[in-house]
Amino acid sequence: MSMNDPLGDMLTRIRNAQMRGKSTVRTPASKLRAWVLDVLANEGYIRGYEKVTGEGGHPELEISLKYHDGTPVIREIKRVSKPGRRVYSGAKELPEVRQGLGVAIVSTPKGVMSDAAARSENVGGEVLCTVF
Repeated sequence: MSMNDPLGDMLTRIRNAQMRGKSTVRTPASKLRAWVLDVLANEGYIRGYEKVTGEGGHPELEISLKYHDGTPVIREIKRVSKPGRRVYSGAKELPEVRQGLGVAIVSTPKGVMSDAAARSENVGGEVLCTVF
């Protein structure tokens, strides 16, 4: 079965695993997913991830989730730009998530980065998701 929104699928897997209190979650590997996970790890929302081989020899990403006193570090993770409706933003119009407490992950011509990094680089792009 083909998947229309692989990034949305990964975010949902993370959300579901945290609701169940899991320490790790696996998702099929792709470059975009790895880039988004790099931003999440740099911002301190996940412990990290590693590339592993799943069933049937397919590459997967195993994400180590992060908790603080038993509660998930990621309180809210939402997809902004969807396959049916892409959301683009200029460098000056990038969204601020929860008055700067959260992070918007943006796909720019200079790579996938957080909204703060995109502002400092003065580039805009597609707003992939928001994390708080």
